[in-house]
Amino acid sequence: MGRFSLPERKPDGLDSPVTAKAMKYMAKAQVAVFRLTNGRVGSTWRVGAGFRKPVPTLLLEHRGRKSGRLFTTPLLYLESGADVVIVGSQGGLPRHPQWYFNLLAHPETRIHLKGHRDVPVRARVAGPAERADLWPRLVELYADFAKYQAWTEREIPVVVLSPR
Repeated sequence: MGRFSLPERKPDGLDSPVTAKAMKYMAKAQVAVFRLTNGRVGSTWRVGAGFRKPVPTLLLEHRGRKSGRLFTTPLLYLESGADVVIVGSQGGLPRHPQWYFNLLAHPETRIHLKGHRDVPVRARVAGPAERADLWPRLVELYADFAKYQAWTEREIPVVVLSPR
């Protein structure tokens, strides 16, 4: 394990309420900085495997399936042709992230990329064959996705955002 690598085994306390709260507030800070600078700051992830190999980050808007409120979440992404691919890893936590369920209920949404705001997209979950093709590319993009998958029993969803 390198100095900036994540451990092979799931860290103790990963799924504690304190960790969830910390992730929530760090995400809010990243969203604010990204918006303020139009992505000049906050559009690259430099944590874990991203320290040596930075990963592009977008802002995903999603409407709450129960509340109807609009939320914004920063996520790593992979470009695949005209599509953008995101991953519901949530750091290897045992549950899918809320944004995933919100997109299932409301797939028409928008993303914000560095220098490009309000890009309209339609979300869909990658099917088994498509996921099998995309997963190695996602792990190449950010090696820690493989660790997150090893830390959880759920299959981490891969979501394709297609321009509309």
